[in-house]
Amino acid sequence: MRLQDKKAIVTGGGRGIGRAVALAFAREGADVVINYRSNDATANEVVDEIKMLGRKAVALKADVGNYQDARSMVDQAVRELGGVDILVNNAGLSRPALLLKMDEETWDQVVDIHLKGTFNCTQAAANHMKENKYGKIINVISTAGLYGTMGQINYASAKAGIIGFTKSASRELARYAINVNAISMGIITTEMTGKIREDEKLKEIYLSRIQLGRFGEPEEVAPAFVFLASDDARYITGQVLSVDGGYVG
Repeated sequence: MRLQDKKAIVTGGGRGIGRAVALAFAREGADVVINYRSNDATANEVVDEIKMLGRKAVALKADVGNYQDARSMVDQAVRELGGVDILVNNAGLSRPALLLKMDEETWDQVVDIHLKGTFNCTQAAANHMKENKYGKIINVISTAGLYGTMGQINYASAKAGIIGFTKSASRELARYAINVNAISMGIITTEMTGKIREDEKLKEIYLSRIQLGRFGEPEEVAPAFVFLASDDARYITGQVLSVDGGYVG
C-alpha cells in the first residue's frame, strides 16, 4: 500500500471529493482526520467507513477560514494521529453572484474558506512537517481558477490565488522535503456543482467544453491525490495537475 501508516488531514472531508479522497487514502493504508464545518452526520459516516477499512479516523469540526480554528484543528489532528504527513486543502463553498452585484460578505465568505483556509492549514501543518523533514500538501483548485467563470468571480479569484500560493509555498518548503502541489478539478458530481448539472442550458454549455463529454465522479479524481501524496511523486512539487476530462476554457 502506497500510504501505509501515513497520517493525513483532509479538509472538507465529509462529502464529495473530500470524502472520496479520505477513503482512497485509507484504502492505501493511511489514518485520516476528517475536517468539516457543519455537518456532523456526514463526517462521522466517513469516519465509520474508514474504521471499517481497518484504519484510524477522527472527525474534527473547524472553520478553516478562521486562523485560530484552523491551527487548533491541525494541532489536535497531530495529537490524535501522532503526526501529520499529508494535508489536503479541499474545504470550499460556492456563493455565486455577478461582479457588479456581489456584496463584500459574499466575496469574503468564499475567499476566506478557499484561499485564507489554504494558508491557515498549510502554515499550521508545515510547522509540524518540517520537524520530520517530510510532508505532502495538496491544494484543490478548479478550472475556474485557470480560465475564469461568469457569476463566480470570488471563487475563481480564490482558486487562482491558490495557484500562486502553491508555487510560492513549494519554493519555501522544499528545504524541509515538503512537496506542495495542486490538483485542478473540472465539473465533478458533487453538491457544489448541482446547479450546473441540473440546469439544461448550463449543462449543455459545460459538457461542450469537456473533451470526454461527461462530468467526472469523485472516485475518478481520488487516485490523483493518492499519487501526489505517495512517494511515487517525491520529485514533483510546485505543479498543477488537471483532472478535468480535458476541459477547454
